[in-house]
Amino acid sequence: MINLFKRFAAIGAACLVSSALSAQTTNDNPALKIYRATPVKINDLVNTKLDVRFDYGKHYLYGKEWVTLKPHFYPTDSLTLDAKGMDISNISVVKNGKNMPLKYTYDSLQLKIKLDKKYTSAENYTLYISYTSKPDELKVKGSAAISDAKGLYFINSDGADKTKPIQIWTQGETESSSAWFPTIDKPDQKTLQEISMTVPSKYVTLSNGKLISQKPAGNGLRTDTWKMDKPNAPYLFMMAVGDFKIYKDKWKDKEVNYYLEPAFAPFAKQIFGFTPELIGFYSQKLGVDFPWNKYSQIVVRDYVSGAMENTTATLHGEYVQKTAREMLDDNYSQGESTIAHELFHQWFGDYVTCESWSNLTVNESFADFSETLWAEHRYGKDEGGAHIHENMLAYLNSKDARTKNLVRFYYADKEDMFDVVTYQKGGCILNMLRTYLGEDAFFTGLNLYLRQNALGNGEAQQLRLALEKTSGQDLNWFFNQWYYGAGNPDLKIDYRWDEGSKTQFVYLTQTQEGQTFTLPMAIDLYVGGQKERHQIWMKDKTDTLSFKVASKPNLVNVDGDKTLLAQKTDNKTTDEYVFQYFNAPLYLDRWEAMNAVMGKQGDAGARKVILAALKDKYYGLRTLAIRNVNLSSDEVKQAALPELTNIAQNDKNNTVKAAAIIALGKLKNSADLPLFRTALNSQSYAVQGAALNALAAQNPDEALKIAKGFEKDNKGALTQAMVVLYTTKGSEAELPFVSNAFDQGGVQAKFNVMQGYVAMLGKVNDTQKVNPRVDAFKKLAIQYKQYGVDQYVMGMLGELKTQKQNQAKNADANLKSQLNAQADYISKAIDEIKAAK
Repeated sequence: MINLFKRFAAIGAACLVSSALSAQTTNDNPALKIYRATPVKINDLVNTKLDVRFDYGKHYLYGKEWVTLKPHFYPTDSLTLDAKGMDISNISVVKNGKNMPLKYTYDSLQLKIKLDKKYTSAENYTLYISYTSKPDELKVKGSAAISDAKGLYFINSDGADKTKPIQIWTQGETESSSAWFPTIDKPDQKTLQEISMTVPSKYVTLSNGKLISQKPAGNGLRTDTWKMDKPNAPYLFMMAVGDFKIYKDKWKDKEVNYYLEPAFAPFAKQIFGFTPELIGFYSQKLGVDFPWNKYSQIVVRDYVSGAMENTTATLHGEYVQKTAREMLDDNYSQGESTIAHELFHQWFGDYVTCESWSNLTVNESFADFSETLWAEHRYGKDEGGAHIHENMLAYLNSKDARTKNLVRFYYADKEDMFDVVTYQKGGCILNMLRTYLGEDAFFTGLNLYLRQNALGNGEAQQLRLALEKTSGQDLNWFFNQWYYGAGNPDLKIDYRWDEGSKTQFVYLTQTQEGQTFTLPMAIDLYVGGQKERHQIWMKDKTDTLSFKVASKPNLVNVDGDKTLLAQKTDNKTTDEYVFQYFNAPLYLDRWEAMNAVMGKQGDAGARKVILAALKDKYYGLRTLAIRNVNLSSDEVKQAALPELTNIAQNDKNNTVKAAAIIALGKLKNSADLPLFRTALNSQSYAVQGAALNALAAQNPDEALKIAKGFEKDNKGALTQAMVVLYTTKGSEAELPFVSNAFDQGGVQAKFNVMQGYVAMLGKVNDTQKVNPRVDAFKKLAIQYKQYGVDQYVMGMLGELKTQKQNQAKNADANLKSQLNAQADYISKAIDEIKAAK
């Protein structure tokens, strides 16, 4: 799963970043943490057969289930099934084709069933259950990973919202499948499955496995039956129903399908078309061919997380669904990395599933790591390096993340496991392990882990044993400190050259409190035009290294592979960082050098780095240089302007081109206006948005006129630029556009426009226009309150309230009453946000 937390970690709005990160620590009170044992197996699922129908009006599912089980080891005459908030009509054991009613008790969460006899582990038994699922009546809460947990979702079921399709879909992780069918809803259970869905015949369905039949069901209905030929965990069961167009692809002889809304169907190949190549890459890398009989991907509306790796049928949130123009601005986009992440789960998570949520790392850390693998393979080492570095920063900058073990047996709620430690830190740890063992040994070990635990469950110790068996090395030290321990080293690095003895000294100090980390690493010395590599182990809090060399090194590069998960304080000189930028090979080598010299552009060497980085081979570093080049310095400006102009006109990457236009726009040079006007004709929304902002800085009236022409076709950065322009220079006439942009935008977009939007509403006196927008802000605050978003929204509403109160002081009696009523309405909204749970 790509969860909401991971998506928010990349969001630029500071309030949302800090809120999302701190959300992971709300249950850190040790008194709230409970030891979470691996679920006890009394009965095992064998086969699950479902026959379901939907009531679109009531949001009910009417289900019939035939579930086959057997005792795990010890004989038993009882069974407990998870079944959340259902009406149970009948529970019977099936004997010789007949249903024999059984006694049971039900507390709205679990069914306690008395079987007709005591069964042994050699005996299967089948129960028939008739039930009604009522997901909208469930009293459940989501988490930082999954914003809701009712399992089954009816989207726009009455068709009232003409901008949104009618859909049904499910979300099982962590334990929400039991909201729509009774089961043993634990990750250590595996079952075969067959699902028959009776739906309006105009709709398309998708579920796990293969579609084995479609039959008319009368009255404009059709029954589709989907069947899995291999067992998988209950949380990976899925259904989706709606108006989707199917693009059919394949990998070898297996079907690969993409389900999109009709409007996006023409772009299916651009969005998902690399999937067969991706399947082949992962199959080759792991030495285990894609293990299922098909692979489908579907995009749905109002999804409660980022994406979900249901076996053979991944479900994506709508942010993956883009037009051809939108994709012009993608780099290694969130959509593509998500597609890579979820596919890797078909091996790590679906084929071998974590034994318990405590060991979620064997699912999610691997899927996170796979994003880096695919980036390297498709786009090169720099893209992979940038991706893993972003993960490292997300972890290092996350509040309290260093207090949490990767494998966590104590936590307040299973949902707490879906955090920056399990995802980003876990991905970094696997990257370190790959570097330490070497590519071949690492992936041979993964192959063994998959084969040994195929169609079953795994945990971190089994991963360790597989890697040890392959490599012949003891890895207890690695797993103890990185999997079963918390935190990371804070590594201080100092240097001294002794000319007399021709010795280079390197002083390593771990400054963190508590644990001392064992750190194998490469140290590269650049001497006389040659690189010398030394492999060392740091096993103490302090270590002094000495290297005999012919002359003073131009650079000593500690952690030469740039994989160490550490907060580093590297006390190189500016000259050494300059040398590092131009001579060390990796993305992070260049990033570290740029980061070190950005504030020193008065120095000739530092200036040389930033100017060279404007032409860096990796687009992300070109963008970084553009955003940090010091144009307030005449010397820097004179050297940089020709290159910035060239980039703005000719760079092959649209986000880099847009960054250059933004930089030029801040200078407000009238000579650049023709460049901006030309850029407004770009097919890239990012370039258009940057150009509109740049033009508006010098000629807002012209920009407003041009923006009106974009109202029929705008997305992303262009929409944001138009909203900024309208909220700062526009009038009440532009309020409908701003309101629509807010309503249709994702969470990122909403936060980008909120401050200007509030300022605009402060100038609007019409209560019929103001109060519905207050309701929209309130809804956002309550929906994402678990991330701390409510605090930011309440601050914005507080500003709006103050504006209304101040305006009321000088207004006539009628307007004064209206403005005060708006202020009271805002106060009530703030109170409701505070009271919401």
